[in-house]
Amino acid sequence: MIVMKFGGTSVKDQTAMWRVIEAVAKFRDRHPIVVLSAVAGATNGLLTIGDLAYRGKREEAEAISHKLREHHLSVARQLLTGSRISRTEASISACFGEISNIIQGLYLLGECSLRTKDALASFGERLSTLIFAEALVEKGYPGVLVDSRELIKTDSSFTQAVVLQDVSFPLLRERLQPLLEAGQIPVLQGFIGATQDGITTTIGRGGSDYTASLVGAAVNADEIQIWTDVPGILTTDPRIVPEVYKIKTISFAEASELAYFGAKVLHPSTLLPAVIRNIPVQVCNSAAIDQPGTFISANSVPSKTPVKAIACKKGITIINIYSTRMLLAHGFLLRIFEAFEKYKTVVDVVSTSEVNVSLTIDSTTRLEPLLEELRKFADVEVEEDAAVICVVGDDLRNTPGVSGRIFSAVSSINVRMISQGASRINVTFLVGGNKMEEAVRALHNEFFQSPDPATFEPC
Repeated sequence: MIVMKFGGTSVKDQTAMWRVIEAVAKFRDRHPIVVLSAVAGATNGLLTIGDLAYRGKREEAEAISHKLREHHLSVARQLLTGSRISRTEASISACFGEISNIIQGLYLLGECSLRTKDALASFGERLSTLIFAEALVEKGYPGVLVDSRELIKTDSSFTQAVVLQDVSFPLLRERLQPLLEAGQIPVLQGFIGATQDGITTTIGRGGSDYTASLVGAAVNADEIQIWTDVPGILTTDPRIVPEVYKIKTISFAEASELAYFGAKVLHPSTLLPAVIRNIPVQVCNSAAIDQPGTFISANSVPSKTPVKAIACKKGITIINIYSTRMLLAHGFLLRIFEAFEKYKTVVDVVSTSEVNVSLTIDSTTRLEPLLEELRKFADVEVEEDAAVICVVGDDLRNTPGVSGRIFSAVSSINVRMISQGASRINVTFLVGGNKMEEAVRALHNEFFQSPDPATFEPC
């Protein structure tokens, strides 16, 4: 039994959907469960509709809705025939009728709640799975549409809902196991769920990966496949370094660090359910279904190249906290982190000295009240437009000479923070945002001149 998740670019149009059907057919004997994202661009379009409608721009909102409707209808018409077309067209039109009602309500109210944003965003996955399930049947495969909202139960933290696994897992098993035993191919929506009262929620952008991992953990799948538009996990961002390499195998820990610090191929939360159940994950290319991707498992894989990959992320804010009272002061760090907890702000990187604590955040939504709280007991400085660079590899902390090579490679760039001791598998540091690409290129050149062919292959 496997879970196959396909991202937005993998289902962007009828040609892409045909390739997905081919991929599902290839693994038919492994009893696949399919999880889909929205068609590429649909979620952004739906959220824009909401933003325009509540600001009084109803006609512009309706124009985007019309464009999305026509695209989904076009895809359906090119995939389906006979009565299946009329049935699917009616379902698509019903969805856009609901969207039109939401536009009207937002226009009249002049506001858009988080609950309404989730209701709007959910249509992306609902539409893509509606079309795809019918296309599977069109091709002669026993696809069956399953509403994730009936099985993925969450709290009511709209736009960032927390999945209630103790409730969701039994529901997933009870619904999916009989379908699989009957030889059917369940098709579920990623990204969306519902409260126990049935109110639609979303589990955050990129949450389709997480949905696939949750489904895999619930049914104890043999493997979770994340199908995307790249060959696998790469040694760095190919937009920065054109000559990157695909990583053949990598550990859960290494992949999680890369995802957290900016590698776009995986959502940071994706691997957690898989790690707990020790389910291997494979990142595959939906445009090359016969090519192996990157295999992620619990065990680290020794490599002659000490660094596996370099992740990076811009838009980072550094908060420097100073206090001469800090020296040997019991509870000072506790007060700092209580402030971050109070204002629900996630810390990425921490570095400390006797009288200074530096932290980084990538969301400034609650920055001003957070700073006000911190200034009650310390002096605070803020540096904006920084970039975090994370060098990942198995046991870097205990590999002689690696840190020297890292910082020699970026010796011409001002490094603003360094964090290494907290993890044995990464070295993380901050540079100015305008220096990120230069630093990544220098590091990639240092470590990937002749990478270990047992671990890497050219893209």
